[in-house]
Amino acid sequence: MKEKEKYLEEIFYETIQNEEQHFSPFATKNSSAYRTNPEYKKRLRGPFAIDRDRILYSGAYRRYQGKTQVVYFSNLFDEEMSNRSLHTTYVSQVARSIGKILRLNIELIEAIALGHDLGHPPFGHDGEEMLNECCLKHNIGKFHHNVESLHIIDHISNGGKGLNLTFQVRDGIISHDGEVHDEKLYPNRKKTEQDIQKSIIDMKEGDTTTIPATLEGCVVRISDTIAYIGQDIEDAIRLGFLTRDELPKDATQKLGSTNNEIVSTLITSVVLNSYDNDYAAFDKETSDALYRLKKFNYQKIYTHSKIKEAKQIIRRGMHILFEKYLTDLVEKRKDSKIFLQFLNHKNKEYCSTYNDPEKVRDFIATMTDRYFNQELKDYLIPERTEDHYKIKILDR
Repeated sequence: MKEKEKYLEEIFYETIQNEEQHFSPFATKNSSAYRTNPEYKKRLRGPFAIDRDRILYSGAYRRYQGKTQVVYFSNLFDEEMSNRSLHTTYVSQVARSIGKILRLNIELIEAIALGHDLGHPPFGHDGEEMLNECCLKHNIGKFHHNVESLHIIDHISNGGKGLNLTFQVRDGIISHDGEVHDEKLYPNRKKTEQDIQKSIIDMKEGDTTTIPATLEGCVVRISDTIAYIGQDIEDAIRLGFLTRDELPKDATQKLGSTNNEIVSTLITSVVLNSYDNDYAAFDKETSDALYRLKKFNYQKIYTHSKIKEAKQIIRRGMHILFEKYLTDLVEKRKDSKIFLQFLNHKNKEYCSTYNDPEKVRDFIATMTDRYFNQELKDYLIPERTEDHYKIKILDR
């Protein structure tokens, strides 16, 4: 048995060495991976592959498919519309395409890409804005989905024990901010765990961002934008919110007018301008065109009246549910979903570390659009029984 284990270990290390001899000098080697809580087991996977698989099998990853990308409840009336699950898949695909040519660590790229949106609440960025309002009202700091993604990985998943992912993956996830426009992005290779913890505090106090520690993290951050910019246009055209002729000519002449053309142009620019360099970058002309297209999407898609018509209703619902769960915690209503389907499955450390508003924040952030909507409906229009009104308990 010991001989077989030794042989498996030899195979594993030979495989890793064969992969890494083709790496760019700027790639992250598997040997540099480290965890806050060290582990040692004989495995047939590298540390970043282990992280990727832990993310893939987490409950937060499974809930991606029920979370909005742009259009609320779009999967209820059109199953081909983008959701959070598709978006993370696209980010992974784009980042792997770039990373392969730049000779980077693909397993690190995959782990960051697949985990970057785990903390996104229901209803896309509008849901993030609404949950942020509740957090500020209760003095627990600003809500940012990238901070919540890391919080889920470190303190919520696995019954509150967390997934114990590597520093490099955790850093890439909290640093992924695809809303920031980056023409050229250098990794901050001096970052430490202390820097991550400081970033969490800074982001809760203001709208700040942090630069990835690895080139792989930089590639994922740029790929986040590449993955959503053209796909959001295709979704808007599919829904009749705009026509392709409305797209800004000063952007499409450079980038193209379809998602396929836009993605191809942007990936090509990153590869040509980043190859054999310790940064991920677009050329200036492409970067400027991308910025113009971002502004167009914001004006014509993300703030479109048809997308925003339910925003005030959902905002009111967010505040109603937040206050409801706070009351449930204070009054110890053990039949509430926040106990039955959240706190009852968390360890003592989680339950004793975080205050009531933080627990409510975390519970709501885990919800899918459908789950949130059902909870609100059940609270406002409870099911009638012969004896009393009760909240219907649904599987989550």
